[in-house]
Amino acid sequence: MSGTPSIREFRDADYDAVVRLWREAGLTIKPSDTLPELRKLMDRNPGLFLVAEEDGAVAGTVIGAWDGRRAWVYHLAVLPARQGRGTGRMLMDELERRLLAVGATKLNLLVERGNAGVADFYRKLGYAPDDLLFMTRRLG
Repeated sequence: MSGTPSIREFRDADYDAVVRLWREAGLTIKPSDTLPELRKLMDRNPGLFLVAEEDGAVAGTVIGAWDGRRAWVYHLAVLPARQGRGTGRMLMDELERRLLAVGATKLNLLVERGNAGVADFYRKLGYAPDDLLFMTRRLG
C-alpha cells in the first residue's frame, strides 16, 4: 500500500476485510462484532462507522456512537504496516467532525489493558485518562 487513504462509510461488503484488519491489528473480536450486531449500531448511528481505504483495500477503521449525551469511539484500528503514517489521526478527525455535527460535546473511549500502548496515540490527540471505575454486566 502506497497511496493516500480516503475515508468513507463502512459497507456490508467490507465486513470480512474489516474483521481481518481488526485481528491483524490485535483487537479482540467479540459477539457484538458480528455483522447483524454492527448493523444495529449503524442503524442508531448512521455515518459513524468509517473505513480508511487505500489502493482499493481497507487500511483502517473506526466506529462512533452517540447516545444523545455522550459519544463513544470503538475499534480504531489501522493495519500494522500503515501505522504511524497518519491514518488513525485521519479517521479520528473525521469521526470527531461527524460527532460534533450531531451535537456531541464529549467523546469517550476505552483501551483494553492488553493494548495500553495505544494510550500515547490518544494523548497526542488530546485525550486524557478519567477517574472512573468501569463496570459491566452481560444481559441475556
